[in-house]
Amino acid sequence: MSERTNFILVFILWGAGLGAAGQYAKISVIFDRLGAVYPDAGTALGFIVSLVGFVGILLGVVAGLVVARIRYRRAMLWALWVGAAMSLFQATLPALPLMLASRMIEGLSHLAIVVAAPTLIAQISAARHTGLTLTLWSTFFGVAFTLLVALGLPLVDAYGVSALFVAHGVWMAVFAVVLTATLRPIEEKVEGSLSLRGILADHVTIYRSPRIAAPGAGWLFYTFCFLAILTVLPPYIAPEWRAWVLGAMPLVSIAVSMTLGVAALRIITAVQLIQVGFASCVAALLWLLLVPGDPAACLALAGALGLVQGASFAAIPQLNATASTQAQAYGALAQTGNLGNTIGTPALLMILGVAGYAGMIWTAMIVLSGGFLMHAWMAARRRH
Repeated sequence: MSERTNFILVFILWGAGLGAAGQYAKISVIFDRLGAVYPDAGTALGFIVSLVGFVGILLGVVAGLVVARIRYRRAMLWALWVGAAMSLFQATLPALPLMLASRMIEGLSHLAIVVAAPTLIAQISAARHTGLTLTLWSTFFGVAFTLLVALGLPLVDAYGVSALFVAHGVWMAVFAVVLTATLRPIEEKVEGSLSLRGILADHVTIYRSPRIAAPGAGWLFYTFCFLAILTVLPPYIAPEWRAWVLGAMPLVSIAVSMTLGVAALRIITAVQLIQVGFASCVAALLWLLLVPGDPAACLALAGALGLVQGASFAAIPQLNATASTQAQAYGALAQTGNLGNTIGTPALLMILGVAGYAGMIWTAMIVLSGGFLMHAWMAARRRH
C-alpha cells in the first residue's frame, strides 16, 4: 500500500475496468440483434453471453493465483491486448463456433483484469483512500452497462453490430498503451506452484481462510439476488413508472455506494458496512412484500445493494495485507460472483413460478440474510 494515492492512475485502471465490464455488456445490449447475424444458432446463441461467466466460475480462483505468479502489470497488459484482439476479431462476425471460442478466450482476459486492476488500485492507494478508490472500482459494471446503452446502441443503429466490437477493441487497446507507459510493476515474491496439485492446495488455503474468503463468500449472496431482482421485479412495477425505476436502480446503487458508502467507511469497517447493507436490503424487501412494486421501495433496495457492492471490494485490502492475498481474494470474488449471477435468476424465476411473488420475495430475504450471517461467522472465525 502506498503513502500517497495516485488518483490519475486509479482512474486509468478504472477506465480499463470499464473495458472488462464491456466484455459482458457489449453482448447483452445487442443480444436481440444477434439472431439476425446467426439465424441458425437456436439456443446455442445464449452461450455467447454465458461463456464468459462460465469461465469465471471454473477459473476465478485460478486467475487470482496465476495473476499473482506472473505479476500484476504483466497480467493487466496481456489481458487488455488479448481483449482488444478478440473484440476486433468479433467485429468480422465470424462463424458461431469461432465466435464462441473467442468468447472463451475473452473470459480469460476478463478474469485477469478484474483480479489485477483492483489489486493494483489497492497498492497505489493510501490506506485512508482505499474505501474511496475501491468503491469507485466497484461501480465499473454499472457504469459500463449505462454507457453502452446510452452510447453503444446509437452506434449500432448508425453503423451496425460490428461497429460496437471495433469501438470496444479500440478502447481496450488505448488503455493497454496508456498503462504500458504509466504502470510500474509491483515486486512481491509469491510462493507456490502452478501445478495442478499446487493450484488445488491454494484453493483449499483460500476458502479455509476467513480473511481471504470472506469478501467472496458474502459476494455470492449479493450476486445471487442483484441481477435476479432486476429481472423479476419489472412486471410488478406500475407501467407508468417501470422504465424510469429500472433505469434509475443501477444509478442509485452507484450513487449510494460513492456517497453514503464512502462516508460510512470512515466510521465503520467495510465488513460492518456490508452487514448494514444486507440488513437494509432485507428491510427494503419487506417493504416490497407489503407494497409490491412500490417505486420508492425499489430505489431503497437499489441503494442498500450499493452499500454491499462498494464495501465488498473495500473489505479485501482491509482484511488482507499483501498484494498476493488480495489477488487471491479478488479471484474468489470473481468466482463466487459469476456463480451467483449464473444461478440467481433461474432460481428466483423458478420459485416465482411455484410460490408466487411473496415466495420470491421471502427467498430473496433469506438469501440476503444469509450474506449477513456469513460475514458474522467469518468475523467470529477471525477473532478466534
